[in-house]
Order: sequence, then C-alpha cells, then structure tokens
Amino acid sequence: MKPRRSISRRGFLAGMAGGAAAVWTSRISLAAGGGPSGKLSIGIIGVSGRAEENLKAVRGEEIVALCDIDDSFLGNAAKEFPSAARYNDFRKLLDQKGIDAVVVSTPDHTHAAATLRALRSGRHVYCEKPLAHTLDEARAVAKAAAKSGKATQLGTQIHAEPNYRRVVELVRSGAIGAVREVHVWVGKTWSGGERPKETPPCPPHIHFDLWLGPAPERPYHPAYLPANWRRWWDFGGGTLADMACHHMDLPHWALDLRNPVTVEAEGPPVHPETTPEWLIVRYGHPARGSLPPVVVTWYDGGKRPPLFAEKKLPEWGDGCLFVGDKGLLLSDYGRHKLLPESDFAGFTHPPRSIPDSPGHHEEWIRAAKTGSPTLCNFDYGGALTETALLGNVAYRTGKKLRWNPEKLEAEGCPEASRLIRIEPRKGWEI
Repeated sequence: MKPRRSISRRGFLAGMAGGAAAVWTSRISLAAGGGPSGKLSIGIIGVSGRAEENLKAVRGEEIVALCDIDDSFLGNAAKEFPSAARYNDFRKLLDQKGIDAVVVSTPDHTHAAATLRALRSGRHVYCEKPLAHTLDEARAVAKAAAKSGKATQLGTQIHAEPNYRRVVELVRSGAIGAVREVHVWVGKTWSGGERPKETPPCPPHIHFDLWLGPAPERPYHPAYLPANWRRWWDFGGGTLADMACHHMDLPHWALDLRNPVTVEAEGPPVHPETTPEWLIVRYGHPARGSLPPVVVTWYDGGKRPPLFAEKKLPEWGDGCLFVGDKGLLLSDYGRHKLLPESDFAGFTHPPRSIPDSPGHHEEWIRAAKTGSPTLCNFDYGGALTETALLGNVAYRTGKKLRWNPEKLEAEGCPEASRLIRIEPRKGWEI
C-alpha cells in the first residue's frame, strides 16, 4: 500500500460530509490490502479482559496469530481460532511473516514496546488507551506511526458513538459561546497498597518475566495481575491513565486542544509504589486561532466540580461540562444537555457536520484496506495520551509544570525527567 497523504481531522470531517464517505462504503479490492479473501491477516497481542472485546470486534478478519503471557487465556482464545499460531512473547509474534495488522491490548507498560515493533515492521496497529506508559514513549509511537504511513487507531471506542459527535458540533457551532473552562470527572479509583513482601510461586501457566517486559524486575505476586496492575506506577498510571483518554477526548476534539502549557495537580500524599485514591488536575491550554485559552480540570476518585455541591447540575455520573459565555453543555458517554434548560427552550441543533462512524474498529480496518483516515490515529491519540500522563507527572513532582512540548520538557523542573523518560529493562528497548 502506498503511504497515505496526511490529512487534518477537520479536513477529514469536511471531506466526509461533502461526499468522501463513499470511500468507506466502496468495494474493497485485493490490491487495497489483505490476503486472497480480501481480509486482513491480524495478530492479536493480549486476548483477555479488554483484549477479548477487541478480538471480538475484529474477528471478521483473518486471525492468524494470538499472544498472551497466560496460557489459560491463550488456550481459551485458541478454541475459537484453532489455526492461529500461538505465542507468549509478542516479539516472536511480530517475527511471523504474513501479518498485515496487529491489535495491542496489553497493560500500559508494554503498549509502546509492542506498538513500536509492529509499526517498524510495517504493520497497521490498533492499540488500547493510553497509547504508552510514559510521555517519551507516546511521542516515539506517534513519530513512528507518521513515518510508517500505516493505519493506526487508539482504543477510545466511545469516540465512534453519535453522542460525542453531536456535542462536538454543538460546541463548534457556538451554541454556548466561547469556552474557557471545562470540567471532566470520573468516579472510579485505582489506588492503594504496599509492595508485597511475600513471594508466592508463580503459577505455571503465567509467564511473569514476559509480563514484566520493560518494567523493572520484581518477584511475581497476584497483586499485580491480571487486573490490578493499574494501581502500580511501574505498570500503569491509576485512574487518570485509565480513563482520561476516554473522557478528555471530548474537549480535546471539540476545542482543538493538543498540548497544555501548564499542568498542576493535587491529591493525597504521593506513594512511591502505588497510584492515588483521588486526583484533581488542571491543564492550562493556550489560545488556538480564534479560540480563547481554556483550563480543563480533571477529577477522579469521587471528586467533582463545585457546581454539583451548589446543586447547579443534574446528578449524573461520570461526565464532562463545557462552561461557555452563553451557557453550559453537560455530557456523558450517551447523552448531553444544554443548561440552564430555560435559556435553551426551543433550541435547534446545528446541522450535522460529522458523519456517523462505521464503528471504531471497522474504521481502522477500512483504513488499513483503503487508505481512508481514522479519527483517533496515533498523532491525535499520542497528544491526548501525553496530556493525560502529564497530570501524573505534575502530581508526583508536586510542582506546577510549565510544559514545553517541542522539547518534551517541564521547564525548571528537572525532577520531572525521570517520569517523562524511563529506562526499560535490557531486551525491551524501544
């Protein structure tokens, strides 16, 4: 496949609305990609949990390789795809010939190691959010994706749902006026715990050293996997790393946000091993063309905007609030509301300018076959990931960061460097 021409997100949407959607529904020729059946040959890295859902979403293609560090999970997946080659080490999967595309659904600390190898070997890549474990990794992945010309998609599945698209249209239409303030909140928490002192034997079906991958060596303990790795700095980044790419995606999309210039955070005392019970992060973004500067505030672990305590918002769960000069726009994954309701009585939604998605995974598959764009490619997803991870850097340093995105550096805060770049274990270099 020839490298695809670069296209902006706004340009893509305008083209789609103007008729370029035909490329998404056109017949796929063999020359566009895939094997003799016209299907992609896909390697799956990670097969359980969120990975299982991603596998189901691409099962209509040719699943030719499966990889997981847990032989039990791997065996279950192989029952449905018995002809697929099986691996415990994704580096070996990527040595297999004939793989067109790869789906990466591992813990955060191995996202970049797998994704970079896949891109550099000429594969299209779908990777779960966040794109990487550190800012340095996220930037490296975005650069590799741009150089490769391959189809990429970050696993922010809600981006493909209609509600987000209608909210973006409302904000961009000026329905609530200029937006200088956004609040994003998530109730869940990943936190707590000391490093285990016990060293129980590793079950024979788990290949723990491969699970550690680039992370510092430590003894096996069930406190880390299969799910609780998000609580540990060596493997995840708590609730912020888990959920910010989903929820902050909406203001980033609607307001054309990319790199903040300031980041400050508050939370409980920093623990050297595990992530905080709650966090509040303020991201200061500069003006973008005619759009004014905006502060995006993130809350997790039960913290929420003061407007809830003042009874000025309906009691929804997780969500996002745009504060405009002319009103408020409240949204969650599946619904949105203009507030105060009395001010918007009889309001007519602006004409639709963002076409419906064929599905988040399907968008990536079609991109791999036809060269059509993806909305959450690794350029957009990389910047979104960097922003999310910066909140943890600000929290762990205890400093208000003045961010220089070109240098990937927190100016005047040298202690941030050890969190922006982490040296991987030997054999797992990126």
